[in-house]
This record gives sequence, C-alpha cells and structure tokens, in this order.
Amino acid sequence: MPRLSEVIASLDALWPADLAESWDAVGTVCGDPDAEVSRVLFAVDPVQEIADEAVRLGAQLLVTHHPLYLRGTTTVAASTFKGRVVHDLIRHDIALHVAHTNADRADPGVSDALAGALDLRVVRPLVPDPADRHGRRGLGRICELDHPLT
Repeated sequence: MPRLSEVIASLDALWPADLAESWDAVGTVCGDPDAEVSRVLFAVDPVQEIADEAVRLGAQLLVTHHPLYLRGTTTVAASTFKGRVVHDLIRHDIALHVAHTNADRADPGVSDALAGALDLRVVRPLVPDPADRHGRRGLGRICELDHPLT
C-alpha cells in the first residue's frame, strides 16, 4: 500500500506547486507522510460535510480544489469552523491536500477535465502561462462545441 508521501509525490507530478498563483495556498495541510493510503476522496471544498464523508468512507486522504486556509491563521481551535475540520481529519488519520490554481494551470488541468465532461473541444487557455512555450497551460480554457446548440 502506498504511503501518503508517495501519493503526494504523484499529485505534485500532475499539478506542480510552482504552477500555483503567488497568492494561493496549495499543498498538504495535515497528514503523516508515512501513513498508508488505500482510499482517497476528491472534493471541491474542504467543508465539514466533506470531512464527515471522508470519515464515513474510510478515506486516508482528502484532496480538495479550494484551500481550507487561503490566508495565514492564528488558530486551529476546534471551536472554529476550519479548526473543527482540521481536528476531525487528524482525529481520524485523514490527510488534507490542496491542488487549486496549480491544478487549474496544469496541462491537462481541472478546466480540461470540465471541458471533457461537457464534451467541449479545448482551443486554448483563457489566460495563457507565459512560461509554457507550447501554449497549452494556463488558467481557464476557451472551448468550442462540435455542433451548434440553441
């Protein structure tokens, strides 16, 4: 069974942290790198309902798109909304990892997955990554339909 550090290394290969916007907070929020991981839950937001679902499903890792902490914090007290989430995850040995704008900018990224789910053809990024000489990485995607819709 893979260790958390190995799963995180795979996620970082897909969505490198250096692709994140400078203001973003991506990466591992909590979790023991040596813990074994057999079940992963992916979600958009790290809210209490999702933490509860991770517990119910027996997940060892919760990967969310949006960060739990976008700015610095002074407390993880269980009396706060975000602190309660962290306490519940740690109490149940569930790691939290965030892939936000780094997953948006990747090639393929979150927007590519959404375009695929909607059967759209990706033309180019909405905001291209100037460091990508192939022009495929960036924020958002401009897409086309294969057939016109009313």
